Amino acid sequence: MLTTVMIALAAGLAGLGLGYGLRVIQNRHQVTDSQRSADRILSEARREAENLLKEARLQAKADLLKDREEFENSTKSRREELAALEGRIAQRESNLDRKVALIDKKERGVDQKQQDLEKVEKDLAQKATELTRMQEEERERLQRVAGMTQAEARQVLMSRIEAEVHNESAGLVRRLQEDARETAEREAQKIVALAVQRYAAGHACERMTSTVALPSDDLKGRIIGRDGRNIRALEAATGVNLLVDDTPEAVVISCFDPVRREIARMALERLILDGRIHPGRIEEVVEKARAELEDALRLAGEEALYMVGAQGVDPELVRLLGRLKFRTSYSQNVLMHSLETAQLMGVMASELNLDSLLAKRIGLFHDIGKALDHEVEGAHATIGADLLKRYGESAVVVNAAAAHHQDVPAESLYAVLASAADAISGSRPGARIETTEIYIKRIEKLETIADSFPGVDKSYAIQAGREVRVVVLPEKIDDNAAMVLARNISKKIEQDVQYPGQIRVVVVRETRAVEYAR
Repeated sequence: MLTTVMIALAAGLAGLGLGYGLRVIQNRHQVTDSQRSADRILSEARREAENLLKEARLQAKADLLKDREEFENSTKSRREELAALEGRIAQRESNLDRKVALIDKKERGVDQKQQDLEKVEKDLAQKATELTRMQEEERERLQRVAGMTQAEARQVLMSRIEAEVHNESAGLVRRLQEDARETAEREAQKIVALAVQRYAAGHACERMTSTVALPSDDLKGRIIGRDGRNIRALEAATGVNLLVDDTPEAVVISCFDPVRREIARMALERLILDGRIHPGRIEEVVEKARAELEDALRLAGEEALYMVGAQGVDPELVRLLGRLKFRTSYSQNVLMHSLETAQLMGVMASELNLDSLLAKRIGLFHDIGKALDHEVEGAHATIGADLLKRYGESAVVVNAAAAHHQDVPAESLYAVLASAADAISGSRPGARIETTEIYIKRIEKLETIADSFPGVDKSYAIQAGREVRVVVLPEKIDDNAAMVLARNISKKIEQDVQYPGQIRVVVVRETRAVEYAR
């Protein structure tokens, strides 16, 4: 039993030892396999790491090459810009150097010229001093020889020169005009352009012109006449300016005086209907038109008196009242303004328990002086008061007419009403109207200046005040004196009148020889 146990124990121990040995062998084989697997994995990892390293190096080299290329490109463009900028800077420096050198050269030249100029001035001063001394010596010598003082010699010389100039001035002016005739057209165009540019009274054209319709344009040649004799005769007889231009079937009459313009319009329309247009017929028709217009003026005055109920008025006042129909003041017809003032005064007088007929009479006559203000010196209120007093109007009417612009003190309530009604009827905004009134006064002054010279028969301001046509007496003014007269009138206008552009003065001297064949 014991042996069996011992055998069994021995067998167990042997089995244990064998198992342990087998386990050890098996473990060694497993370790060997693991080692091999680890070596293989490590080898593969090393190969992958090397591949990755190679790829990373290649990528780094590619990126480096790309960055280097981009840097070189940007650096190249920057170097080119810098090179161009350096070139421009160098060019500017070169230009500046040349300019500095040129300025230095000019400064040296200016200094030299300044020195030369100072030298010349010194020489001139010395020569002037010497000349003054020589003149004094010559003057003293002349005084000793002539036996008269310097003032006496000057007086004698001036008298001789004045006599010579008086005889030769007209011829000299004519020669100068002939010398300038070649360039006259060009200079005239410049002057007209300047006058049109500076002349800003377009509204005056509507009040200063009338248009006459023609049946056909063929009549324009007959109106002008041979060498312009018909149109000159009509302008001389009426004092207007006829504009025969390219306007189809129409002739424009230009004049600041509405009465003259109306006479010319009536005469021209009659001549067109009659068909006989020549200087003799023109003068006859103009006289008839003037007579008919006087009748029309009287009729207009009588109608105005009838509208306000005024009676017992002198016929001359009636005629002057009719003239207001062709007179404008501040763009308003003066006759219509007078009628409106009369009606306003009548209403206000009725409200104040005053004589409405007397008030209307005052209102109608308050501006009667404007019918003659371009012919008589003075304010229209003063002129009107003198007229009313001369033709038998009452003292109340005379004072109201004189005081409606506060030129004289008001002596009655009617004068105050006249001033108020005139302001109500005539008040309106705008400075252009005042310009028109000043313009008309300037036109009237041009004619007044021309009429003030001896030998002038009549004068007309035409072409909207850009021309003054002066008709002289041929027995008193010869051709040379006409040239001198034109120059004297122009000088007088330059001194006394303010005007835009220029004014042309035309002196007309006409001699007529009339005989009758019997």
